[in-house]
Amino acid sequence: MGSVTVFGLPASTDVARVLACLFEKDVEFQLVRIDTYKGNQKVPEFLKLQDCSGQVTFKDGNTTLTNSREICRCVCTEYADSGNKNIFGTGALERASIEQWLQAETQNFDPPSSDLVFQLAFAAPLGSIPDQTIIANSEKKLAKLFDVYDKRLAESEFLAGDEFTIADLSHLPNSQYIVTKSEKGRELFKKRKNVDRWWNAISSRASWKKVVEMQQEHPGLLEKFTY
Repeated sequence: MGSVTVFGLPASTDVARVLACLFEKDVEFQLVRIDTYKGNQKVPEFLKLQDCSGQVTFKDGNTTLTNSREICRCVCTEYADSGNKNIFGTGALERASIEQWLQAETQNFDPPSSDLVFQLAFAAPLGSIPDQTIIANSEKKLAKLFDVYDKRLAESEFLAGDEFTIADLSHLPNSQYIVTKSEKGRELFKKRKNVDRWWNAISSRASWKKVVEMQQEHPGLLEKFTY
C-alpha cells in the first residue's frame, strides 16, 4: 500500500488505538493533528466526503478508513511481515480467538467504558457536568465484565492466549483514562488479580508508552482539563 497518514488527535481513544497498532507493527506514518472540536479548522475535503465523525481517519494510498478497529485489522493484514507478527494471530484458530475477544471488547467493554471515559475525562472540558448516575452504572457493568475477564486471564497471559494481540491492544485507550482519571476506576482493575496483572503488562508495552507520550506532548482538548 502507499504512504500512511492518520488524521486526528492522540487524545481521542480511536486515534490512540490506531497509533498503538502502527507502533506495534513498526509502520511509518504521518499524524495530521485535526481537532474537530474547533470548528474553525480547515478539514480536508476527502474527510468531509467520508462523513467522518472526526475521531480518526486513516489513509494508506487510495484506501481511506474511519473505524479504528477495522484500521487495526487492515494494518495487521497489509503489514503482516512487519513489527509484531503475532498481534493478529498466525493461524485460523488463533485468528478466531482474537476475533472473539475483539467482539467482546466492541460489544461488552466499549459501551460502558466509553460512557465512563466521557464522564471522567471529556464532560467538563466540553461544558457538561459529569453525570454521577452514568458513572455508577458504567462502573457496575465493567465490574461484572471484569469478573469474567479475571477468570479468563487466570487461564492465559492475555485475552486470546499467551501472546499480546489487537484484542488486548483495543482495550488500552479507554482503560488508560479509567485508570488515571478515577481512583474507583483504578480499583476496578486492582481488586482483580489477573486483570491487574494483564493491565500492567499491556500498558507497559513500548508501543503504548509512545502513544501516552504523544498525548502528553500535545493533548489538544485535554489541555483544557482542570483536575
